[in-house]
Amino acid sequence: MSSTTREELEQLYNQSIKVLKEGQVVTGKIVEIKTKEVLVDIGFKSEGIVPITEFGSADLEIGKEMEFLLENMENDAGVMTLSREKALRMQGWDKIVKLSNEGTLVEGKPVKKVKGGFLVDIMGIEGFLPSSLSAFRNIPDKDILYKMFKFKIVKVNNLRRSIIVSRREAVQADRDMARSKIWGELKIGNIYPGTVKAITDFGAFIDLGGVDGLLHITDMSWSKISHPSEIVAIGDKIEVMVLNMDQASGKVSLGLKQRQADPWQDIENKFSVGAKVKGKVVNILPYGIFVELEKGIEGLVHVSEISWTKRVNNPGEMFAVGDILETQILSVEKESRRISLSLKQLEQNPWTEAEEKYPVGSKVSGKVRGFTDYGAFVELDSSLEGMIHVSDLSWTKRIGHPQDVLKKGQKIDVYVISVDATNRRIALGLKQLQENPWTKIAEKYPLDTVLDAEVSNLTEFGVFAKIDDELEGLIYSSEIDKETVASLKPGDKIQVKVIKVDVEQAKIGLTARL
Repeated sequence: MSSTTREELEQLYNQSIKVLKEGQVVTGKIVEIKTKEVLVDIGFKSEGIVPITEFGSADLEIGKEMEFLLENMENDAGVMTLSREKALRMQGWDKIVKLSNEGTLVEGKPVKKVKGGFLVDIMGIEGFLPSSLSAFRNIPDKDILYKMFKFKIVKVNNLRRSIIVSRREAVQADRDMARSKIWGELKIGNIYPGTVKAITDFGAFIDLGGVDGLLHITDMSWSKISHPSEIVAIGDKIEVMVLNMDQASGKVSLGLKQRQADPWQDIENKFSVGAKVKGKVVNILPYGIFVELEKGIEGLVHVSEISWTKRVNNPGEMFAVGDILETQILSVEKESRRISLSLKQLEQNPWTEAEEKYPVGSKVSGKVRGFTDYGAFVELDSSLEGMIHVSDLSWTKRIGHPQDVLKKGQKIDVYVISVDATNRRIALGLKQLQENPWTKIAEKYPLDTVLDAEVSNLTEFGVFAKIDDELEGLIYSSEIDKETVASLKPGDKIQVKVIKVDVEQAKIGLTARL
């Protein structure tokens, strides 16, 4: 045989034998399955063995090819040993390093809770998930362990073949992806499902699936509401319309009421001025009551339109939310969305007959209804109300408070001084029922009359002195010495002289300078 032919045969023989190294991943084929081990042909002069525990039941099949790690070319027993698990881990590690460099999210499952976090199985590689990066807040362990989650590889240690992963960044990445998708789908005027995420005094934040939008309180209902919680609750699933959006600022304005037709659109065809309408009281405020005429349409009965005769200071004392009232429409303003209603217009206006029923100078009966600092209110028999000014309670007595003379609920006769139907005022008097005594007073107490009087009150401008039980006079500051004033007190006796009697003004002036 020539040398050339020998060399060619040696080359072909060498090519037929694989050059293998320990630690190398090779492809092998199952050739025999035993009780505790599996024989694998990797194209070498002898088969390698693999523990049967490293195979899944689906992998145990004669002739099936898969990859193995060559651990030992020849162990102590002279047998080649292979590992299926280590090959998978090595392949997984290479893939993990590649995915880490790319920033790609990986799937894995937490398999054990340890101090400071969790151990996570990712493609056969054990990773550590710190609690601070887990995003598992308020989630029980049973819903975490052995459940699949997405993670981001944040640190790789090639020497130890260990990794640190973050679920928080994976969740954020998913949110960013979902948000980007949602932004691409959102269109003004379209309706989308959402979940109520938070509620404030001015509205509610709705999660549209990665993008939060604001549902303002004014866009929740065509009816007036006091707080968003009247319409929605946290966790509610609702459908909302996109009213406006700005991806640059991340703001989305949403509407709930816009899903229904605006009830004010054809308001002029529903309600006309002068018509009688029934409605339900939905809100009571100091200045009036709001009545719902239909869903989304409310009218206001101002306090001045509740009664012709009664002064209404607190509508809550007369009405309650839920009351059904019949009212008359006074005005309809479509642009400002206002309807003015009246209760009293449904009744006869008693003021049109007031001048005829209560002529000036007549005596009428009434009941004391209330007081102010300057007088008393008297309810007349027709429910009209008149007022007695404090100056019209007595001809001679100086009265500081109406309650000193009258009591609430007291029935009295009064004198009609004036009737102003336009401004709805009736002036009444109590003293006018008696003859004016001041003409006789002037005669009884002529100028320069010297009297013994009793101090009743001290003021900055003088001293009031009681001449008799029903008559007081005023000693002006200029008509009494300062030293004398300083020593006086109510009840003291003092000698005075009459210096002035004004019949028209019902006043008597005194001096202590005798």
